[in-house]
Amino acid sequence: MELAKNFIRTNIEPEWMVLCLLPVLPPELRPIIQIDGGKLMSSDINELYRRVIYRNNTLIDLLTTSRSTPGELVMCQEKLVQEAVDTLLDNGIRGQPMRDGHNKAYKSFSDVIEGKEGRFRETLLGKRVDYSGRSVIVVGPSLSLHRCGLPREIAIELFQTFVIRGLIRQQLASNIGVAKSKIREKEPVVWEILQEVMQGHPVLLNRAPTLHRLGIQAFQPILVEGHAICLHPLVCRGFNADFDGDQMAVHVPLSLEAQAEARLLMFSHTNLLSPAIGDPISVPTQDMLIGLYVLTSGNRRVVPIPVMFLGLFTSGIQALIFATLAAAYIGESMEGHH
Repeated sequence: MELAKNFIRTNIEPEWMVLCLLPVLPPELRPIIQIDGGKLMSSDINELYRRVIYRNNTLIDLLTTSRSTPGELVMCQEKLVQEAVDTLLDNGIRGQPMRDGHNKAYKSFSDVIEGKEGRFRETLLGKRVDYSGRSVIVVGPSLSLHRCGLPREIAIELFQTFVIRGLIRQQLASNIGVAKSKIREKEPVVWEILQEVMQGHPVLLNRAPTLHRLGIQAFQPILVEGHAICLHPLVCRGFNADFDGDQMAVHVPLSLEAQAEARLLMFSHTNLLSPAIGDPISVPTQDMLIGLYVLTSGNRRVVPIPVMFLGLFTSGIQALIFATLAAAYIGESMEGHH
């Protein structure tokens, strides 16, 4: 009774809740793909549509051609049509979902549009950006302040069109297809041209959430091994980033105007002060401060390092720090250093 009152109050007609015409998706949203061997692979939506059409045609035959059809049979067939429509809209709404020959549940309308990879969030609310990539950041202590390290796999994808143009201009490939083949095979000449392209092309690094201007800055990229983006530790404060698994996005400015703006306004070595209060923002902190203090403090004696310990260090700075701390430990220098 309360439901009927709500219908009257809101001027809603009950027949509006009955679906008389079933919409059919465009072919692009339910494709049929030809795979190896000449076989065809169809979208799950097509199979669910086929099921609705078959059951609906059976019901039409019962109502038109056979006038002596028992009413119970017609009612049963109507229920089957309703079940097929329900499965098309939301597979599994009636309990057990419809499955294919491999015992895999079919994807219905609700499965296509819901979730992070659904149509709304994947293609309508947000879209992938061309000439962009994303990876975890790691420290690159040997980098200059305005440089960043791009993994080879990311760099070749970001600058692929520029590399293709370079291969064709230098007559190393006759057409785009041959150039792409050389890139897929990772021939040495590809990396040489990629190095040339990257030398004059800045990239933009962005860490979400971008809450102020320094959340996105420009860098000069260089090729590095591995799968992570290398970053100078002194630029982390502007991004509010650290090296505990943070990810950053990289974008390639395409036009000459965008590249010029990136060089003049967004390079990291030109953004050393906070845009909010004017204080220096690229300053050493934590272990960098301790290391600088230890290395520059006066009246210290360096203890010789035993030969057995030399293999533990990868640089002379590490060996020097070890010797200084060893001297402090045995009380020969650096008294009061903590």
